[in-house]
Amino acid sequence: MGKVAFLFSGQGAQYVGMGKELCEHYDEAKNIFELSDKACGFSLSKLCFEGPQDKLNLTENTQPAILATSIATMEVLKKEGIKPDVVAGLSLGEYSALVCSGAFSIETAIPLVKKRGKFMQEAVPEGVGGMAAIIGLERETVNDVCKEAGKFGIVETANFNCPGQIVVAGEHGALDKAITVATEKGAKIAKKLPVSAPFHSSMLKPASLQLEDVLSNIEIKPLNVPLISNVDANYIENHSDIKNRLIDQVVSPVKWEDSIRKMIDDGVDTFIEVGPGKTLTGFIKKIDRKLNYMNVEDVKSLNKVIEKINRK
Repeated sequence: MGKVAFLFSGQGAQYVGMGKELCEHYDEAKNIFELSDKACGFSLSKLCFEGPQDKLNLTENTQPAILATSIATMEVLKKEGIKPDVVAGLSLGEYSALVCSGAFSIETAIPLVKKRGKFMQEAVPEGVGGMAAIIGLERETVNDVCKEAGKFGIVETANFNCPGQIVVAGEHGALDKAITVATEKGAKIAKKLPVSAPFHSSMLKPASLQLEDVLSNIEIKPLNVPLISNVDANYIENHSDIKNRLIDQVVSPVKWEDSIRKMIDDGVDTFIEVGPGKTLTGFIKKIDRKLNYMNVEDVKSLNKVIEKINRK
């Protein structure tokens, strides 16, 4: 039997009602939300369960909300005897992966990602920068697109999600140019994403510096589950490297496809997306359809996973 990986959702996976059902059925989930509410200083659980959506979509709320939901879901899986051999998370999801592997507690992580969200939101004034998805081009071609559009301002690769799906980030003028150039080069889709900042680009340098300051006061413990970092798609060998990876992550592209391929090379054949949404499951499907991939976000999806794992 192959290895099991837990994958944790990134920003954009949030929706009103996430985590509610698991909380009603499992004390383990309820306990995580109670700890998160206390760590946040307001009812994060109420925001997750009842909204409103626009408040949930504010980056400094979204990040702790997804983290709390992901960890609550993970605790339920653990209660059901399902544990990972390796973990990874997309961007923000890396913090959920770090809690899962014991680097820090939920009480430490919640205020940390709330600050991270605030720093990221404030690093670039609204309306200055954003992100665009480019579907159907190879990496080298997208790098050429950025080079060409870069004459009009900052534009950089930000996410390598799966084959043929790359996200770029930068200033709006340069992004518009990148969309035009990508379309000319044969992209199936090239369009702006509904995000308020150019995440994972050099424009977020101020946020990475502020995060560095906050992380300097946080104790990070050794990992008890192997974790693959977004920054270089490799295992974090020493827990003393974690802070630098998290600082770099703010301004570096997310190497998600490479991270998944690394796990496949190391014998992972079952991927469980833990927390809200099915975005990561969709990426896995495009990387290798022969793998086992599933997600857990409510009781129905949980039961499906329990059944599948027990059959393996």
